[in-house]
Amino acid sequence: MNIRFAKKENLPAVLVMNEASVPHVTSEELSEMEYYLQEANPFLIIEEEDEPMGFMIVLQKGLDYESLNYKFFCTNYDDFDYVDRIVISEKFRGRKLGTALYQYLAENSEQKYITCEVNLEPPNPNSLGFHKALGFNKVAEQVTEEGEKRVALMVKRL
Repeated sequence: MNIRFAKKENLPAVLVMNEASVPHVTSEELSEMEYYLQEANPFLIIEEEDEPMGFMIVLQKGLDYESLNYKFFCTNYDDFDYVDRIVISEKFRGRKLGTALYQYLAENSEQKYITCEVNLEPPNPNSLGFHKALGFNKVAEQVTEEGEKRVALMVKRL
């Protein structure tokens, strides 16, 4: 297993994994993934024998990014890594790859907090349990996408 920074040639595989995880993550176009490739710090790929198994997109404060969840953390926290999304391909789930990505982030972060959101509606109980087990605490809830989603805003102090 290897964790490394994403490259442009990884984006088609990233899009496939992302779309397979909708509605737990937002559907994205290639242009949006290219934006993340430029702005994320870091945009990580976890792979085995050059096969991408999952990815993590982390954003920093100060970007021109329209996400209400990101804006919540920008308003309420100064030093944070915002995990915009973490996706593990279904065939590789259960191998602690998400834990490995979060561990990599924590070991390489200069921030005080790692932040994220987890869907409450539509429910994503596996992700909620996963994040709680990693030490994340819910600090707020927010309704987004014109009432289509309700999320738990989660924070872990490093």
